[in-house]
Amino acid sequence: MTSWQKSDWRKKPRVQMPEYTDQASLVATEQQLGRYPPLVFAGEARSLRQQLAAVSRGDAFLLQGGDCAESFQEFSADNIRDTFKVMLQMAMVLTYGAKVPVVKVGRMAGQFAKPRSAPTEIKNGIELPSYRGDIINDLDFTSEARSPNPQKMLQAYTQAAATLNLLRAFSKGGFADIHQVHSWTLGFTESEKASSYRDMANRISDALDFMQAAGLTSDKNAELSTVDFYTSHEALLLEYEEALCRVDSTSGKYVAGSGHFIWIGDRTRQPDGAHVEFCRGVQNPIGLKCGPTTTVEDLKVLMAKLNPENEAGRLTLIARFGAGSVADHLPRLIKAVKEEGSNVVWTCDAMHGNTIKALSGYKTRPFESVLREVQEFFAIHRSENTVPGGVHFEMTGQDVTECTGGVRAVTDENLSDRYHTACDPRLNASQSLELAFLVSEELSQTNKTRAARIAS
Repeated sequence: MTSWQKSDWRKKPRVQMPEYTDQASLVATEQQLGRYPPLVFAGEARSLRQQLAAVSRGDAFLLQGGDCAESFQEFSADNIRDTFKVMLQMAMVLTYGAKVPVVKVGRMAGQFAKPRSAPTEIKNGIELPSYRGDIINDLDFTSEARSPNPQKMLQAYTQAAATLNLLRAFSKGGFADIHQVHSWTLGFTESEKASSYRDMANRISDALDFMQAAGLTSDKNAELSTVDFYTSHEALLLEYEEALCRVDSTSGKYVAGSGHFIWIGDRTRQPDGAHVEFCRGVQNPIGLKCGPTTTVEDLKVLMAKLNPENEAGRLTLIARFGAGSVADHLPRLIKAVKEEGSNVVWTCDAMHGNTIKALSGYKTRPFESVLREVQEFFAIHRSENTVPGGVHFEMTGQDVTECTGGVRAVTDENLSDRYHTACDPRLNASQSLELAFLVSEELSQTNKTRAARIAS
């Protein structure tokens, strides 16, 4: 690994990346980013790897969630706060079901670039480059807006730095107090439509009351008022990633300074491609999206490249197949992991395989399909006696109407009310919390199955 250099990806085939026409501006932007401080630090990345190692053993559970693609226009302290808030609520409910700590990782402070199914888009006979996220170009359908602009990387860095600053304040400044978080959740279960979740919420209340009576209070125990919260994004725009890559002074190894956890997408996981080449050389935890086209042969090669020392917590396999298709693909990949003896975290992305076009014309994801894929993911891991390590959702703390279903029953006709995403539809705050209650039930069932196996 000592021979690896952070620019080695430039010698490899690249996909899903823009072609910048102004090379002088690109070089100047990369040089400027290279002088900026990293957004995250090696010690934080190591801590996350240790926590993910616990996830791989079933001693913790991973909750990863946030925006499909962060927007410059929608950037605000309120949006950051509300997404962080609902993730804390989800984590508390999941902790109760799993009976283990929940590792909290946001799709935040870096999730600016998006892969696209086609490089160009045609409207009214006019063909322009596809929108690839605010770090690359703009959503407006004009030639100027759709032209890749390298200086947008500087704005992305500034927004990521501000987001991280606020997240760190929320995580350690008292906002994450366990009693306050649960009071928000009780508000959700007070509605008649969410009454089915009230019993679990009341049991959590009883547990908190007992802790307080036993003297385990927030003012005496920092663990009850602070949390560890990490950031993640798809490492798609490699010029940005390289510019923020640094050598860790403690270990002498490279660390991606753009985020704690970076992942390789389903469209960019070519074993000899640029994205795998970059990610294999940094010490951060790495995610790998695994879709229906992931072959056993490719997976084995990728595991060897991305985690050559087979370290627990280094590699997370993010399964994304679509409801009804999990049984067709997940067992063969689990078998490949077992054959190689690989240490991995298994997590379920139940969003990307369940996108449909509603009759109203909006792209959406039915809540029932998302839940079904999660249930299928857990069922297969129970049958394979492997660890279902986490869930991965595109979600927001805002009251958007982008995914149909849930207790508040967003319908096709409602989608136009508050459809704000620039890319893919996200679960809203109510749908996200409801899903956490349902996943918590799956975790409880998994614990019972595991206990029964041990007893027998």
